Order: sequence, then structure tokens, then C-alpha cells
Amino acid sequence: MPREYDAQLYSRNEKPFGKTWEEWTIMWWQWLLSISRDRNPALDRTGKNFNVNQLDPNVLFLAGVLAGSGSVERTIMMNKGKAILFPIINFITSYAEEPSLKSEKELLFRAKSNIDDIAKKEASINGINLTDLETYRVQSKVFTVNFPEDNVYGLEPGPTIGASDGYWIFLKPLRTGKYDIFTAGSCLSGRITINAMLHLDVAQCMY
Repeated sequence: MPREYDAQLYSRNEKPFGKTWEEWTIMWWQWLLSISRDRNPALDRTGKNFNVNQLDPNVLFLAGVLAGSGSVERTIMMNKGKAILFPIINFITSYAEEPSLKSEKELLFRAKSNIDDIAKKEASINGINLTDLETYRVQSKVFTVNFPEDNVYGLEPGPTIGASDGYWIFLKPLRTGKYDIFTAGSCLSGRITINAMLHLDVAQCMY
């Protein structure tokens, strides 16, 4: 096993591969929500679908847990050389999900209010807790989302406008080895409690 957790995080003010964290998290959401339910990595309990529609040459997006899905444990076998972006706990809303929202300002406020309600958030790599998680909160501007047929939220397919907020981890490319990444979060009321255990096996070259 790698020494300690042997992983380095991008700082919040860095621009990995020329993009801000806000831009990367928007791309993450656009990636996740463009995938139908049957292949969506967020609904996959094992990790077999982690690589669906992964098109960026530099960054691997890893799915978290959708609200209401509880706990998941996934095993992911990946090549070395890519940075990794994944959520601790995050939230998105859109005009399609909440038609009562009528403006960009309302979208942004709704996303912020949801994450303001988070009571617990934690993350660890190989059993070592990550600290200063407040630093890694990312609030997006509004952006376009295109829901496919049979999407994860059961909405009418087509484009809409959304906004997101949440806590994220952005890892620099890992050395070969095995890594256990744990994330968890819950809201103040306790209605939403999620956690994910990701077992990463980073290889020199598999494909």
C-alpha cells in the first residue's frame, strides 16, 4: 500500500489543466447527468461503469452517491496519469427539476441553501482524514444540462439550466498502487445521509 495516503490535492486557488474548480465541477455534472440510468456511474453499486463517457484526457470524474441511495462501495481499476475529481457531498437543481424556480438568482440561492444545510462532511484516503474541508466548497454559476432519455432523475429529456454547490476533492495524478477513498455527508435534519467507499487500483497501463 502507498506510504500514508501518498496523494496530493490541488489547492482551491489552482487551475488544474487551465480550468477553475468551478469549471471542472460544471463539467462533472454535465458528464454525470448526460448518462442514462442503466449505465450511470452514480447508480452503479460496484464500480463497473466508472469509465462511461470519460472523454477528458487529463481528469477522471468519479461519481458520488445520489441522495436517497445511502451507501455504496465501488472498486475502480484505472491507469495512472489522470487527476481525479469527485464529490464529498454535492447538490444540483435546475428549472427541469424545480419549475417553481424562475430566475438564475433563484437557482443559485436554492443550491447554496441546500449546501448551507450540510451538518456533516468527511473524507479520508487510506484511513487518513482530510482536513479543512470548508476550503473545498465550490459554488457554480448557472450552466446548461442536457438530460437524456431515461435519466437519473426521471425528468423529461432535453436541455435545461441548472446550478450546483458542494464540497469536492481534486487529486493530482496518483502513483501506481491501491487507495481507499471514503467520503460521507449528511444534512442538518438527517434526512439525507450518504457515504461512499472507493477502492482505487492505479496501474501503470491497462488499456
